[in-house]
Amino acid sequence: MDTSAASPDQTELSRIARRQWLAFAVVLLFALIGALHAAGLYGRASALAGLEEQGRTDANLKVALLRAVLERPRALPFLLSRDRDLADALTATDPAARATLDRKLEELVAGTSAAVIYVMDAAGMTISASNWREPTSFVGNDYSFRPYFFRAMQDGTAEHFALGSVSKRPGLYISHRIGPPSAPLGVVVVKMEFDQLEQDWHETQRPSYVVDPGHVVLITSIPSWRFMTTQPLPAENLAAIRESLQFGEAPLLPLPFMPTTDDNIIRVVEPGGGSENYLRISVPVATTPWRFEYLVPVTEAVAAGRRQAQLLALLLIGVATIAAAIWLRRRQTALAGAVRDQAAREELERRVVERTRDLSLARDRLEAEIVDHHRTETQLQAVQQDLVQANRLAILGQVAAGVAHEINQPLATIRAYADNAKVFLERGRTEPVAENLDHIAGLTDRIATITEDLKALARKGRSGEEPVNLRAALDGAVLLLRSRFTGRLDRLIIAPFPAGLQVMGNRLRLEQVFINLFQNALEAVAEKADGRVDVTIEENGTEIALTVADNGPGLSDTILASLFEPFNTSKEAGLGLGLVIVKDIVSDYGGRLEVETDTQGARFRVHLRKAAP
Repeated sequence: MDTSAASPDQTELSRIARRQWLAFAVVLLFALIGALHAAGLYGRASALAGLEEQGRTDANLKVALLRAVLERPRALPFLLSRDRDLADALTATDPAARATLDRKLEELVAGTSAAVIYVMDAAGMTISASNWREPTSFVGNDYSFRPYFFRAMQDGTAEHFALGSVSKRPGLYISHRIGPPSAPLGVVVVKMEFDQLEQDWHETQRPSYVVDPGHVVLITSIPSWRFMTTQPLPAENLAAIRESLQFGEAPLLPLPFMPTTDDNIIRVVEPGGGSENYLRISVPVATTPWRFEYLVPVTEAVAAGRRQAQLLALLLIGVATIAAAIWLRRRQTALAGAVRDQAAREELERRVVERTRDLSLARDRLEAEIVDHHRTETQLQAVQQDLVQANRLAILGQVAAGVAHEINQPLATIRAYADNAKVFLERGRTEPVAENLDHIAGLTDRIATITEDLKALARKGRSGEEPVNLRAALDGAVLLLRSRFTGRLDRLIIAPFPAGLQVMGNRLRLEQVFINLFQNALEAVAEKADGRVDVTIEENGTEIALTVADNGPGLSDTILASLFEPFNTSKEAGLGLGLVIVKDIVSDYGGRLEVETDTQGARFRVHLRKAAP
């Protein structure tokens, strides 16, 4: 304000001030309305964008799970179509062959995720099925009208989703032709149901469903939506679907969806009469003609996004209002206001400097704490690695006596052969001398093998995998435990199994696994007069399961809950790393370790990949 100019009287100044404050209030009102409206639109758009990003991530994960579930049984019909038993059952008239095939299919269903497996002849008549014992057995039923039959007979393979005409349960039918195209013998079919997948989807509390190219819902987290449609079907399509009995007597009604002004948002009418808006996310399911649709509720998220954006707008408008009011007040208070504002600015600058200094100090302290945390974490990892190696060296110390005993025996034998060779030389008999020297050479190789095993056990690092003879690895573990459990190894009973059985791994590391398991089991039964440790081996397809079972006191709930955590042990002198190392070794070679326990003892089961013959 120019103080050299003539000043208006107080009445005029008051009138000007009132007009300025009135104009300020009107501008503020329009700015507030516009800001709240714009903030609401921005908040809604941001909330929908966040929901779509998160929803698409969740949808992709669910599609990945669906694809994993689909891929498991797809190879089964192909493999079965080359099974000689199926061809024999289709060509033979002996009922015993088909009864044998019934039992075989029943066993396959028990070991796979399939719902049912059945075989049809070239006319579409079911001759054998895994559910032959059940009242709803497929045996004797004619399925020649099913697309999965005549498409497989024509193209060699087919997939068809439908409602079972006998079981009344929906599922995906995967079929494959048996025999050459010129003279097909029949079709083998594997039916897959999705009850567990639908239950997993249902637990997320968000509607999820899969639709086929005809817009029919096949798989859904809401059972009442099954075989409904995402859009009304033309009358001719509806009649064709019903005539094919693909979905039984389902009415094929449209889903309870209502359109909204936004194409990506639909309104779902709930059974009680209410409704909820959802963001619909659609993702194609690879290797199938299906699409997966995922509904994400938007009402609460949009309301929250609007509230946050409008609250921020109010905050900014408030700050702007205060700034404008201060500016206007300064214009009205002239020089006095200018002086007060100058003092206020100086005070504000001082506080900013102090706050900046405090923030800089806080940042420096935080950076120092982060550096210290990283250093501590690095030290902890180093200590853990050292303790793992300490456990391996502890095992090395325990088995050293056994190795020394095994070396002493060859050494004594070498001495005897050498003395005999001297006698034969004195007598001029060279042939026995050469034979004794061959024996001595073989015994030195044995000693070298034993010492090399001992050095390899003490060595850090991992070894590559190769076929390992399971019998040799078990014998090596028993050999290294012999002196540790002198007089008690008769409690360790290994059941017979094929001598040439091989697994993928490294012999020395597998011996370390067996040493830990055998040692823990033998120590668990040490106080029992009838203590016993049974080792059994089972072949299961491409896996070999080795079970170490003892009749000791078992494991407590506390120990079992953290059994595979480092440094957790029930032994006074234990490091708590034995089972951690065992699990790591087994995992390195594509296997897994399972444990069961009760009052009758503990059972550790090691699953290893079977080596290719």
